[in-house]
Amino acid sequence: MSNDIKAMYKTIMDDHFPPQMEIAFVNGGSRQTMFYEKVDWVVDNVRKGLRYGENPGQEAALYKLINGNLILGETQTITPGQYLASDVELLQSGKHPGKTNLTDADNALNILRYMTDKPTVVIVKHNNPCGAARSQSLSDAYHKAYMADRVAAFGGCIAVNRPMDKTTAEAVAQQYAEVVVAPDFEEGVIEILERRKNLRVIRIKNIERLQAFANQRVVDFKSLMDGGIIAQLSFIPEALKNEDYKLAESEYKGQQYKVNRSPSDKEMEDLKFGWLLEAGVTSNSVLYVKDEVSVGIGTGEQDRVGVAQIARDKAYRKLEDRYCYETYGVGFNDMSDTGKKAAIEEKVAAEKGGLIGAAMVSDAFFPFRDGIDIGLNEGISAVVQPGGSQNDYQSIEACNEHNATMVFTGQRSFKH
Repeated sequence: MSNDIKAMYKTIMDDHFPPQMEIAFVNGGSRQTMFYEKVDWVVDNVRKGLRYGENPGQEAALYKLINGNLILGETQTITPGQYLASDVELLQSGKHPGKTNLTDADNALNILRYMTDKPTVVIVKHNNPCGAARSQSLSDAYHKAYMADRVAAFGGCIAVNRPMDKTTAEAVAQQYAEVVVAPDFEEGVIEILERRKNLRVIRIKNIERLQAFANQRVVDFKSLMDGGIIAQLSFIPEALKNEDYKLAESEYKGQQYKVNRSPSDKEMEDLKFGWLLEAGVTSNSVLYVKDEVSVGIGTGEQDRVGVAQIARDKAYRKLEDRYCYETYGVGFNDMSDTGKKAAIEEKVAAEKGGLIGAAMVSDAFFPFRDGIDIGLNEGISAVVQPGGSQNDYQSIEACNEHNATMVFTGQRSFKH
C-alpha cells in the first residue's frame, strides 16, 4: 500500500478538461463573456498541464484569461493579457507544477502587490504566509522571512519582488522548497538553484509591474457541493497610506473613548506591513509583526481570542527554534540536551517570544477585550483592526492601560 501511495505523488494525471472555456454573464439581451485557454508546460519532453489538483487523483486544469472582461456597475475586472500566476514561465523543474504550487505562488503575489517599494520576501505554505519580511536587501529579507518560521517554510513557495541575486540563491539552495518565484534571475543564479533537482523555478516578469495590480479586481468563484457557484469581486485592502489608518475612537452609552497616543513612525510601518500581509491570511486570523518581519501568524480559527493565543504561542515556539538553530545548528525539537533547551526557553520567555514592541493585526474587530489582552500582556505596543464592534471601547481602554496605540482601517479583511 505504501508503495502505491508514493507512486500517486509521482503520477502526472491526464486531465479531461477541454482546451478552452467560456464564462458568460447574461443580463436580458446583453452578454459579457470571458474567454479562457488551458495552460500547459513541457517538462522532460512531456507536455502536460497541472500535475494534479489539491490531492493526487484529482484532475485539475489551469486556464488563463485571453479575451473579454466584466463590468459590474462602476467596477471593471482585470483586462486580458496582464498575466501573473496563470502564465508562469518554468525555467527549471524536475516535475510539472500542481494546483497547490500555483495557488501558493498566486497568494504570495497577492501580498507582494502591495509591497513594491523595497525588497520583500513572502514564503507561503498551504496558501498561507508562514514567513514574510521587508529589508534593504533581498538576501536579508529572505533570511528574516525564513527564520521567522523555518519549520513551516520546509517545502514552501518562496516569492520575491526583486530579481534574485546569487547571495539569496545560495541561501535558498540550502533549504528545501517546492517553488521559487521571481521577476528575474541574475546571471549564474539558475545554476545555483539547479542543485535542488525538483525545485520549480518560475519567472513571472510582471512581478516588476505588481503595483499595477494593486487596485485591480477579478471575479472570485466558489463552487458549492451541489454544483452551485458563488461569484464575488475579489478583495482589495483600502488602507494603503498612513492617512487611511484612523486613530481608534468609539462611543458607548454616551461616553467618548479614544486611544491616548498616535503610532510612532516605526509602529506605523509595522501596522501597514501587518495589515497588508493580513490580506493573504486565511480567516479567522490574528498575526504579530515587528520591524517589518512576521513574528507569529495565526490562521483559520473559529474564535478571535483563540487565534490570538495560537499566534502568540507560535511566536514563542518559532523563536525557540530560531535560537536553537542559530546557536547549535539543529532545530529545537531535535535538540536532545535538556539543559540547553531549558536555557533557550528561559531566554525566549524573557523576551516574550519577540513580541515586546510588536504590532498586533486582526482581520476583524475584537468582540471583547480578551482577544486584544493576549497581545498586550506580551508587550505589544500597537494594534491594527477594522473597528466597528459595540465593544470597541473595551479594546481602547485595554490599549490605554498598556500605553499602546491602536488604529482602525474601517474595512474587514476576511479571506475564506
